[in-house]
Amino acid sequence: MIQIASPIIGDEEIEAVNNVLSSGMLAQGPKVSELEESFARYCGTKFAVAVNSGTAAIHAALFAAGVGPGDEVITTPFSFIATINPILFLGAKPVLVDIDPGTYNIDVEKVRGAITNKTKVILPVHLYGQPCDFNELQALADEHGIIIIEDACQAVGANYGDKKAGSLGNLGCFSLYATKNIMCGEGGVVTTDDEKQATIMKSFRQHGMVGPYEYAGIGYNYRMTDLHAAIAVAQLGKVDDFSLARQNNAKILSEGLANIKGLELPSVKQGRTHVYHQYTVRITPEFSITREQLMIALREKEIGSAIYYPKPLHAYSHIAKLGYQIGDFPNAEEAAEQVLSLPVHPRVSAEDLTSIIESIKDLSNAKS
Repeated sequence: MIQIASPIIGDEEIEAVNNVLSSGMLAQGPKVSELEESFARYCGTKFAVAVNSGTAAIHAALFAAGVGPGDEVITTPFSFIATINPILFLGAKPVLVDIDPGTYNIDVEKVRGAITNKTKVILPVHLYGQPCDFNELQALADEHGIIIIEDACQAVGANYGDKKAGSLGNLGCFSLYATKNIMCGEGGVVTTDDEKQATIMKSFRQHGMVGPYEYAGIGYNYRMTDLHAAIAVAQLGKVDDFSLARQNNAKILSEGLANIKGLELPSVKQGRTHVYHQYTVRITPEFSITREQLMIALREKEIGSAIYYPKPLHAYSHIAKLGYQIGDFPNAEEAAEQVLSLPVHPRVSAEDLTSIIESIKDLSNAKS
């Protein structure tokens, strides 16, 4: 089976974990500090704070930005639920705006119309590994004095101009979940140039602690272990090679799948790089069979695929009750009905790519 995701665990990761086990320092310790220093250096920020998930990263970043009850956070309805839940954790209101149908990222022009005097943060998502239209978004944020927090959970290593994802906004959030471009099983990182924000997040991840059994306020157990950090440090050393492999695989897929009726391929906007956390196509009504039929047929050919995401966020009841309904965000809703992600990770071989391309070509001629 050609899997949709396949974590790469090499000798370096195994040795790093064994070294931590031998050291006896398993909880947050020197490996976490090493990861934070290395991650900040890689992204081009002054600070990085490691936590135990991408969700925790977004929660900590929003908290450090001062988000609380009565505040509004503008974000996208087309993302994983972890983008929006931390806004609700803090008692703030998620204000959704539709996406650009070409990149699946937030539509900056629609952001303009969503800003109110309660808007505290704009939370764009670099979906599938391509940065959003950041210069336009930054100009809008500067005009209104709004903080930008990047959800870069899928975009480690992606560039916008000469800057890396995570160094574009005031804070950048990353996930190190097992399926991400680099991973440690479970983990997250927040990047920032603001020392005060970094200090707040370090307290927040440890029950609000500011000294031995001294607490400044509410906090959570969001600490990363040295075991996870050791894996992440080893993975970070490979991130550029992993990204290049994904980009090469994406190029082969795009060349092989070009000009198939009803199949829309990923597009990359000028001045940025796409690191292809997912290689996501659209199965439009012009394709010979439905998306679901295509998935089943690919599975029968031992080719994995997945839908990211089958429902826009406003279709879930705890979001809908904020006043949203189907029809509010047509681009996101159409994307949810059409997108399909194909294997693109570094373990996908040349033979696998040929199999994916030839199978889809054959199925594009099938009768529904």
